[in-house]
Amino acid sequence: MPNLSIAASSSFTYVSKSSSSSSSAFHGIRISQLCPSRMPRAYCVPASYSPSSSVVMMAKREEELKEIRTKSTEELNEEIVDLKGELFMLRLQRSARNEYKSSEFRRMHKRVARMLTVKREREIEEGIDKRLSRKLDRKWKKSIVPRPPPSLKKLQEEEAAAEAKESA
Repeated sequence: MPNLSIAASSSFTYVSKSSSSSSSAFHGIRISQLCPSRMPRAYCVPASYSPSSSVVMMAKREEELKEIRTKSTEELNEEIVDLKGELFMLRLQRSARNEYKSSEFRRMHKRVARMLTVKREREIEEGIDKRLSRKLDRKWKKSIVPRPPPSLKKLQEEEAAAEAKESA
């Protein structure tokens, strides 16, 4: 078995296995270190990589899930409706070419998805199968009364306060 090793900051090992069933003797190269010296530091991951930032993100996510799980199903439904209204307002701002935070789309979508996941977990615990769950969701969606999202309510209250100041 021939071996080839390059002694640099990155080492490659050529591995060849000779077998009668294979038409080629080349089976690949093993890369033992993730960052060659020629590549800039931004493009490579050091061998002693510690994903501390991902640990922080996981902790935030776990904390948010704990907060969601403490809420009742009715509270979850109310917050889902509110977040969907907020998403609608963001879409309106985007279509009107107003200033908005594009990161809010992803954050709200993920929060809604987490809430719906917790809601489905509770249904599974109660023994509600998928078909009945979809039926209940359709009923719930039909029963939703359209209302302005909290951000719009807040904006309307601020405008009303400003008008009251001007008239006084």
